[in-house]
Amino acid sequence: MNTKSSILALAAAIAASGVFAHGSEDHAAKPRKFDATKVEDTAFGREGDPAKATRTIRLDMADSMRFTPADITVKRGETVKIVASNKGQVLHEMVIGTPDELKKHAEMMRKFPEMEHAEPYMAHVKPGASGEVVWQFTKAGEFQFACLIPGHFEAGMVGKVTVK
Repeated sequence: MNTKSSILALAAAIAASGVFAHGSEDHAAKPRKFDATKVEDTAFGREGDPAKATRTIRLDMADSMRFTPADITVKRGETVKIVASNKGQVLHEMVIGTPDELKKHAEMMRKFPEMEHAEPYMAHVKPGASGEVVWQFTKAGEFQFACLIPGHFEAGMVGKVTVK
């Protein structure tokens, strides 16, 4: 099999597999159950135990493609519950990550807009609803949160997390 055929076959398998499934809004409504044995470290922290959350941070998402507040500050090691409320008329999401990871994910979303995923650092929120992410920020630095629905990230729907 030549290289071009291999690449096409791999792309088709990924697209058909549902690994990246994103289009269904139903998965956002199911609460995530914390399982300490499945927690994975990332460059921007790890899933937090809801019982250890020290505070709740509320974010609003709007069809103006903005988060309010757009900047949040947390302490290194702190576990917070982020409640993202969709005040708009279209689906929005809040995804935490490094600027590079979010940019790459946004590019993938443009190519495969029906992707579906339910990682612990994301909340997909229907209009008028709220979603939650419980996250422990284990590393100091600046990270981001963004809406990666195609067109939203590009329109500037990005916020900053400063971890001190």
